[in-house]
Amino acid sequence: MTTIRLRLAIGVALLALTAGACSSSSGGGAPATPAPVTSAQAASPSASSSAAAPSGAPSGSAAGSAAPSGSGSASTGALKITISNFKFGPDAATVHAGETVTVVNADTTAHTLTATDKSFDTGTIQPGATATFTVPSGTGDHPYICTIHPFMHGTLTVG
Repeated sequence: MTTIRLRLAIGVALLALTAGACSSSSGGGAPATPAPVTSAQAASPSASSSAAAPSGAPSGSAAGSAAPSGSGSASTGALKITISNFKFGPDAATVHAGETVTVVNADTTAHTLTATDKSFDTGTIQPGATATFTVPSGTGDHPYICTIHPFMHGTLTVG
């Protein structure tokens, strides 16, 4: 029941986002910080969404899709990164080479999680979808971004 309410709230937010994008003028400049959605808003099907995409953020989805994750072979202690309100959480983490990282898009628009050195890439993850990737070998920092919204960034440290 909670999943249905969440999906309904995401759908309402996406409709509001699309309607707002069609009626607003493009202003340029730095992206604004989106308003957070409370858990009560996300759980209530009758709540209206006040969250909006940052100015200049594309409202459509990019081509391609991420591979959905199953109950598969994620290693013990594997990392889960959640995308919400145009942010990665956590935005910095330390992992071991070969571990599986699960990326959950809990936002109202499509995102990617792509290493700037291209050592990993989820491809496009649609709202409500999940993707996984394997941590590359070799130690060090791997900065990453959302290629659709490059102001979103984080760092994966392989240790």
